[in-house]
Amino acid sequence: MRLTARALCAAARAAWRESFPLDGRDVARWFPGHMAKGLKKMQSSLKLVDCIIEVHDARIPLSGRNPLFQETLGLKPHLLVLNKMDLADLKEQQKIIQHLEGEGLKNVIFTNCVKDENIKQIVPMVTELVGSSYRYHRGENLEYCIMVIGVPNVGKSSLINSLRRQHLRKGKATRVGGEPGITRAVMSRIQVCERPLMFLLDTPGVLAPRIQSVETGLKLALCGTVLDHLVGEETLADYLLYTLNRRQLLGYVQHYGLGEACDDIASVLKRVAVKLRKTQKVKVLTGTGDVNVVQPNYPAAARDFLRAFRSGVLGPVMLDQDLLQGPPAVEP
Repeated sequence: MRLTARALCAAARAAWRESFPLDGRDVARWFPGHMAKGLKKMQSSLKLVDCIIEVHDARIPLSGRNPLFQETLGLKPHLLVLNKMDLADLKEQQKIIQHLEGEGLKNVIFTNCVKDENIKQIVPMVTELVGSSYRYHRGENLEYCIMVIGVPNVGKSSLINSLRRQHLRKGKATRVGGEPGITRAVMSRIQVCERPLMFLLDTPGVLAPRIQSVETGLKLALCGTVLDHLVGEETLADYLLYTLNRRQLLGYVQHYGLGEACDDIASVLKRVAVKLRKTQKVKVLTGTGDVNVVQPNYPAAARDFLRAFRSGVLGPVMLDQDLLQGPPAVEP
């Protein structure tokens, strides 16, 4: 059937807003103590740092970056690494670069740390950036110290491990995981290259204390930068379905054998739950006694739907497509 995607109506916005703390009431959930301490420790370590590598998710290249990074760490040479490029629809990659250049970001690399794609571009670019900048009190020091920053779960630790594989032929130096909060503190220096001698500081993921908008918050949550239960798996699944339908990205129909697209999340999750046999027996009290009724496990179906999206099974997606339609920002 020809699908008309549901508009972001006032009711939907209100429902999503209920799950997302935009007015500061629930900031503690999104900006917990370790994030505030991590940011302060980053600032105190700046005198040891020659360059900053900011890692972000390539599916949201224009939204969700923490503005505090620019305010507190903005004096150092800066490289933006847009990771997870294999999960992003990059047909309009040039537009992305133009928008970022309008924001003053002239050094951008797209990477896939799982397969080490484009990783070899990083050390030469960092070397060039450091070589063309003033090193303050580190001019006599031959080694380079690079700080890796970003919001949670964008692949900072994976980037460090990938660099070590490429340049040192060594294995993992930092823990990686599929959910936010793996790195909890600024760690000791990790060597990633011999020539030039280069060390990286892994840092905890730090979200902005206030989310810019409902949509920005949901994009961040879809990419796994916050724990799902803080927003609600079914709320996230609803926004994901809306996004896929609006972009006419109907890979979920084939993946789950639904037959046709649908814009009702309850109906989709019910069919996903039945297909995956994620059901549960519930006792219902009736006038004739207790009756066992089989009900779909909606949270389990929502988790599988989100997992399929995040692993790329549903196809590459550009969550910032709307932002790409507008003119690039002009650098002041």
